[in-house]
Amino acid sequence: MTEGNNEPNWERRVLERLATDALVEQRRKRRWGIFFRLLAFIYVGVILWMLSGIGGGTPSKLTDGKHTALVQLHGVIGPKGEASAENINLALQSAFEAKGAQGVVLLINSPGGSPVQAGLINDEIRRLRAKYPSTPIYAVVEDICASGGYYVAAAADKIFVDKASIVGSIGVLMEGFGFTGTMDKLGVERRLLTAGENKGFLDPFSPQEPRHLEHAKSLLADVHKQFIEVVRKGRGNRLKETGDMFSGLMWTGEQSVANGLADSLGSVDFVAREVIKAEDVRDYTQKTNFAERFARQLGASSGETLLNFLSQMRLR
Repeated sequence: MTEGNNEPNWERRVLERLATDALVEQRRKRRWGIFFRLLAFIYVGVILWMLSGIGGGTPSKLTDGKHTALVQLHGVIGPKGEASAENINLALQSAFEAKGAQGVVLLINSPGGSPVQAGLINDEIRRLRAKYPSTPIYAVVEDICASGGYYVAAAADKIFVDKASIVGSIGVLMEGFGFTGTMDKLGVERRLLTAGENKGFLDPFSPQEPRHLEHAKSLLADVHKQFIEVVRKGRGNRLKETGDMFSGLMWTGEQSVANGLADSLGSVDFVAREVIKAEDVRDYTQKTNFAERFARQLGASSGETLLNFLSQMRLR
């Protein structure tokens, strides 16, 4: 009797357990299904965001009405990133073309960078000044405007600084390392094959040759000369030249006003309000979005090695 009474209860418990397990498994599958659908939705959303450039690019802006057009140059000036000549020049073009722009302010906070990129920006500022003679452009310095940053600023109608800004560093350098002593100690032999007697120019793993050193110095001297000519052309008789002005030294904002590297103390708001007479400041800075940065990274090739070597030359 006992076994007979227990057997139906046993079957019921087994059936209940099977039914419960089936429900649990069904719920688990449903949760995983929701998770993967959500993951797919996020993935598609990210792809669409990258393709459409949401979160990057130049924000839409009204160009009607009197305003001060702002372009920001922040960071190291180079062929990539927001401080490239391509980005800065596009922003400057938009700023000058804006119907309501009473003037353009180039806000600079840069330690320098590529002399080529800085030169391209300087040239574009001069072109735009000639094309839009009634639209002035003023450079406003934040923390630092050195080397390539000042190369760019010299093209502006006037340069405004903070009294504690760092300005100047009119010079050029090419930096690198020499590993020949370390290689000798480690017993490593350098095997460099070239076609062209100077193809191994400044190779860090080979002994430095005097003729290569002299050639490098001549390159630096030529770029330095170009830098000095740009500063003299841009500043004119406002510049109070001294023996060390073009030596690579830097000065505070107050000192730069005294020696003619800058014109006056002033911020963006001050220039917009008191100089341009248009307090409404609108930002025309180009913002590089994630998709563009990602595409540039994918587009990197072996040729970047040569670019990195050439980029050792800096305006400082």
